[in-house]
Amino acid sequence: MNSVVNTKWPVGSRILHWLSALLIFGLFALGYWMRTLDYYHPWYQQAPDLHKSFGILLVLIMLTRIVWRFVITKPEHLTSHKPWELRLAHIIHWILYLGILLILITGYLIATSENRPIEVFELFNVPAVIQAFEEQEDIAGFIHEWAAYVIMAFVGLHILGALKHHFIDKDKTLKRML
Repeated sequence: MNSVVNTKWPVGSRILHWLSALLIFGLFALGYWMRTLDYYHPWYQQAPDLHKSFGILLVLIMLTRIVWRFVITKPEHLTSHKPWELRLAHIIHWILYLGILLILITGYLIATSENRPIEVFELFNVPAVIQAFEEQEDIAGFIHEWAAYVIMAFVGLHILGALKHHFIDKDKTLKRML
């Protein structure tokens, strides 16, 4: 039997991971639902405000995650992990980080396209500092939407990988993040 490293990810890493996951799923569902609302729907104005506020919260969590990764000591890889699994996991994690960054940047460009700040939970404003290009809202909106679909596909791969390790390989990969 392969020896198994039993160390879990630090509690802070696990909290940041699951908060990010919750926000990403919630933002995707809210964004998908928002696209079905007509002008007269009672949530037509409120849903985008919530989407923007939770998006800014995700920005803060992702920035914290990035700093946190440089501060913590990561647990060793399990000895049962194959080199191709480690490379694939590394690639998928980078795609997720870069894709989320792209979604957050394009979300900011959409929300501030009319040179208005983003009001965050009616607590503070994030100023509009970039007017990057003509038709900013439309172009950024197109990228934002399709990047969200791509990210959700990679989130699906990430979940399938965790489930494969848990149910097929029967290793502790998933348990280390729970």
